[in-house]
Amino acid sequence: MACFAGFLAGREAARAMAPRGRGSILFTGATASIRGREGYAAFAAAKAGLRLLAQSLARELGPEGIHVAHVVCDGAIDGVFTRERHDRAEVEALLADDLILKPEDIARSFVWLHNQPRSAWSHEIDLRPWKEAW
Repeated sequence: MACFAGFLAGREAARAMAPRGRGSILFTGATASIRGREGYAAFAAAKAGLRLLAQSLARELGPEGIHVAHVVCDGAIDGVFTRERHDRAEVEALLADDLILKPEDIARSFVWLHNQPRSAWSHEIDLRPWKEAW
């Protein structure tokens, strides 16, 4: 479903952006888009497909002035999903130590991608906490 949804969203965004000759289509991925893991075959396949869709759209739409990029978010993100599964003190401690991704920092990276000059567009960036378990 992630691939099909990405295809539909990308297609509709491109239809609006192509006549203007500018715009950005930014997809959010996960580490699973790069490597699979036991128990996550369906998720990895969907995320890998979305990543390849982004690569194809980048090559197709780049000449029309549309920047397409894929952002790998590798780690827990401070949000409803994380906060429903962990107690407040644990989340606050992780945030204080920069061990989970902060939505505002992710957003800054998306804005940075959108504002890149065409002479040096990134296709993919990888966001992760500075401290992580390998």
